[in-house]
Amino acid sequence: MPPKAVGTVKIPPLDIRTMEIKLVGDSPVIFHRWSDKARKEMLGKQMKEAKQAKAAKDPWQDFCESLYWLTPRPDKPTEADVEGATFGAPSVWFKSAAVDACSHVDGVTKVQARGAFHVNGEFVEMHGDGPYMREDMVRIAMGTADIRHRGEFHDWHVVVSVRYNASVLSAEQIINLFNVAGFATGCGEYRPSRDGSFGMFHVATEGE
Repeated sequence: MPPKAVGTVKIPPLDIRTMEIKLVGDSPVIFHRWSDKARKEMLGKQMKEAKQAKAAKDPWQDFCESLYWLTPRPDKPTEADVEGATFGAPSVWFKSAAVDACSHVDGVTKVQARGAFHVNGEFVEMHGDGPYMREDMVRIAMGTADIRHRGEFHDWHVVVSVRYNASVLSAEQIINLFNVAGFATGCGEYRPSRDGSFGMFHVATEGE
């Protein structure tokens, strides 16, 4: 039998809008990008390559590789390279934080929020005092202790470009999610959602 004719389907238009939100840091933010060495070692393990002897730790190189460079990163960055570079933070940090904030507000679910707005771009530019190199003692597999050298920004802020469906969530609701996220979730290492107090932020008020 021939297929039945289907009438014209009317698709209601999405109310897509864009806004910019300035987020101001309330505590230092710590970066921990996967280093080139760690990526290579992980790939080698998955490909069952023979293990090589571990190279000597290079704190300065580890610090430089912990950052997200928006300007090209030299193979062996110098202090001058770092001072003249521009750095970013993954946009997903802030999208994830805002979605997680749904646990702390009424009327918005995580599923609803994930589809209602997006942070544009892969990275947002970091503005602030830094980066500084910090040294932390950490526990890795089997409780083994290790020393990590990572980048840290103080007195920082970012501007996130948010594309959202106003038919699902209003601008006010989304701004509130980001504001709650800065206190309850945070971003980077040792953030509140991981029992720390780093990477906290708030939505900028008038004049900030």
